[in-house]
Amino acid sequence: MINNKKKFSFIPFFLILVFILLFVVRIPYYIEGPGSTENLKDFVTVDGKKDEGAGGFYLTTVSVRRATAVSAIAAHFTDFNELLSKEELMGSSTSKEYEQIQQYYMDSSQNAAIEQALRLAGIDYRMEYKGVYVLTIDEESDFKNKIEVGDTVTGVDGKIFENSEELIEYVKSQEVGQKVTVTFLHDGEEKEASGRLMELSTKNPGIGIGLTDHTEIETDVDVRIDAGSIGGPSAGLMFTLQTYELLTGKEIRKGHEIAGTGTINSEGTVGRIGGIDKKVVTASENGAEIFFAPDDEISDELKEEYPETKTNYEEALAAAEKIGTDMKIVPVKTVQDALDYLNELEEK
Repeated sequence: MINNKKKFSFIPFFLILVFILLFVVRIPYYIEGPGSTENLKDFVTVDGKKDEGAGGFYLTTVSVRRATAVSAIAAHFTDFNELLSKEELMGSSTSKEYEQIQQYYMDSSQNAAIEQALRLAGIDYRMEYKGVYVLTIDEESDFKNKIEVGDTVTGVDGKIFENSEELIEYVKSQEVGQKVTVTFLHDGEEKEASGRLMELSTKNPGIGIGLTDHTEIETDVDVRIDAGSIGGPSAGLMFTLQTYELLTGKEIRKGHEIAGTGTINSEGTVGRIGGIDKKVVTASENGAEIFFAPDDEISDELKEEYPETKTNYEEALAAAEKIGTDMKIVPVKTVQDALDYLNELEEK
């Protein structure tokens, strides 16, 4: 005979378990969606002063969160939400490495933005080489677990270099299997690690790290950008405009609320970014009147392989039309394009 009391007492526990599995337990997928719209007056100062002019420049972000079974299903039926695997989001990087790389991209975009703003404002500056920033570490490298992604290599065998090319040439002049000592900065602390050089795919000896120059700008003007926990390179354009406004005091916004996105390089070119449709959504929801979008060029090779690929500007236009916003989407190829547009803008 079945004990109905025990049977019914089991049901709540079963329902709780199902609820936890569906709504609480994280699965190995991520949901990318519209993020925040941040006023750059809060992030940028020049000689300790903030921008107090009318209107504002805004960076836009994409939100990324771990999915549950229910939120993953919901993402498929929600506009501007995208389900991504860990590999699609982070590649082969660990979560910690991914965060460190995103922080490097943010630091690099700030550096490039300050350089462009100083150049456009006619203020002298110089680039100071700090070492080689570690972006990746080969699984076969003898320095795996000795040096971490995010560290800055400052020397090899006691030798200091002026740029990454000099470091690479020195290592190439050694022998595969030769033991070398690498000096590096980890969280600001100088350390050393020794290991043997590996054979790279080029057949040359190497440390086994993916690297890029770590430089900082030296100038008599104290320019500071603090974006907090926001990572990635996509705020370069907007950082440049905000810094330029503070350096010149020209009131280039003319009272308007202006959002946008796009990387920036040392030539002032505005580069392609991911998730621009989601950034258009958050900018519109937060009252932006104008949105600067990279007018990048799609190569013939990419068009042939991926015929549906659109420029960032085209993606932004499509998103704006879909949500029915009055926000104006403005294509820019360079920082100067943005400044030219602002120069013709009427006072609000």
